[in-house]
Amino acid sequence: MIFASDLDRTLMYSSRAIEELGEPKESTLKPVEQKDGRWVGYMTEAAYLTLKELSLQSLFVPVTTRTTEQFNRFVIFEQEIPIKYAITSNGATILYRGVPLEEWSSHIHNCLHTESVTQAELLASLHREGFRLDGVKKQAENLFFYYILNCLPAASEKDSINDFAAKYGWRISLQGRKLYFIPQAISKGSALEYICNHEGVKAIAGAGDSVLDWDFLKNCQHRFVPNHGELAKELARVSGTENHILTKNNSVTAGEEILNQFLKLIPLKI
Repeated sequence: MIFASDLDRTLMYSSRAIEELGEPKESTLKPVEQKDGRWVGYMTEAAYLTLKELSLQSLFVPVTTRTTEQFNRFVIFEQEIPIKYAITSNGATILYRGVPLEEWSSHIHNCLHTESVTQAELLASLHREGFRLDGVKKQAENLFFYYILNCLPAASEKDSINDFAAKYGWRISLQGRKLYFIPQAISKGSALEYICNHEGVKAIAGAGDSVLDWDFLKNCQHRFVPNHGELAKELARVSGTENHILTKNNSVTAGEEILNQFLKLIPLKI
């Protein structure tokens, strides 16, 4: 049985996210991510132990918009919780025992050439249309890019940018202060579907906090969404997406709640 989950602001939380969403008073935090010799990411100790148990009883697949290099900062997957597959770069890369699957990477690069304009063309078109993004631009493995914004766009402005990008084969997602621009061919859902077909099993449950996560959650029989995220807000205003479960908790304890729900599903015959 496959259990798939986004990481940032779903199972794992940066210091900034915990400060923004609230630090739990009764939970012990376990550091899980290192950057430049410092601990920068956490989950609750209880969530960590549950994830370890889940990984022993099922096939747990991390699914992240992070690049492979950024994903590798989660030291628990290298040292404490071995994983067979991981989906990185929003689905552009599938890691099999830590090594990218060349067949999948070749498929993605072929799709990019036929289904989307180049990044340079998209940026030039956005500029011509008068869209101004106040922030610092970052690149993700020459696959997509994002802005760390100084101020967040209004909902109407965000919708306008997304509608415009869609005409060129791209889409956007706002995660915290990061506004992602991602080619439509790069999809977490397609990557998870590839793994499910390769293993010959279905995805029992999934969890995610961003609109980009809905791509793979649609492939899961049980869908868990943190109540503090972009996806929770989007699902509340879009009809026909009621088949999901919002967490009762927010911040880092939402991750603990999700993993407990995952573990409870293992004995069920679905």
